Amino acid sequence: MTSRDTRTAVDKAMALLRAFGDEGSVGVGVSELARRCDLSKSTAFRLLGILAKNGAVERAGSSYRLGPMLFDLAEPQPSPHIDLLNEVLTPYLAKLFEVTRQTVHLAVLAGHEVMYLNKLHAQFKVSSPSRIGGRAPAYCTAVGKMMLAYDHDAMEQVLAGDLQAWTPHTITDPAKLRAELEEIRETNVAFDRQEIMMGLNCIAAPVMSPARIPIASFSVSGRVGVMDPERYEQLLRKVCFEAAKAIAARRRRPLP
Repeated sequence: MTSRDTRTAVDKAMALLRAFGDEGSVGVGVSELARRCDLSKSTAFRLLGILAKNGAVERAGSSYRLGPMLFDLAEPQPSPHIDLLNEVLTPYLAKLFEVTRQTVHLAVLAGHEVMYLNKLHAQFKVSSPSRIGGRAPAYCTAVGKMMLAYDHDAMEQVLAGDLQAWTPHTITDPAKLRAELEEIRETNVAFDRQEIMMGLNCIAAPVMSPARIPIASFSVSGRVGVMDPERYEQLLRKVCFEAAKAIAARRRRPLP
């Protein structure tokens, strides 16, 4: 006889949130979440609906992912550095969007993850794990790899850790990832070729400080077969160069 489940509804809801694990930004199906929590699919679906109403989770196609409420709770206190990046670089992100009409991102490295400071959507939205204020693994995103290539300590920690396969195209071999990061450091352009989500590709370039260290990264992303990443390489480099000059000029400005 199966033992009776004595967990409360709150216990079950918390189990569902924990069950996302490292896939909170990408999304997990109801059946898989139910299996991980030892719940019936109908119970998991009902609880996910309640969590969605409160912003703790949100629909991502046929799956669910962690919602904005949890990211808001996890957000660090505002910092002058992040505020400056958003203020100065967002107009250049808008320029990139106006020319490409593709989904564009402004991101920074936060530990082993990439944090998205801003995002502008293409007219025909492409399913993507990114959201403003959200995070994703750096090793399987173009913006993340761009920043990792210049951060030796973060790169070594990522290479020594568990490189989870988000898709069949994710680079999970540390030697191959190291070689790609070295190439990125030489070319100053990075690609995500369906590495975090099937059907999505992306190109990224850095916004450099005067010391030639990336302080942020811009990217252009779109559907495989529709958006050719290489097409936007020169434009992306040009916008990043202009943005870097704007940041340098702003930091030289005397305080009021």
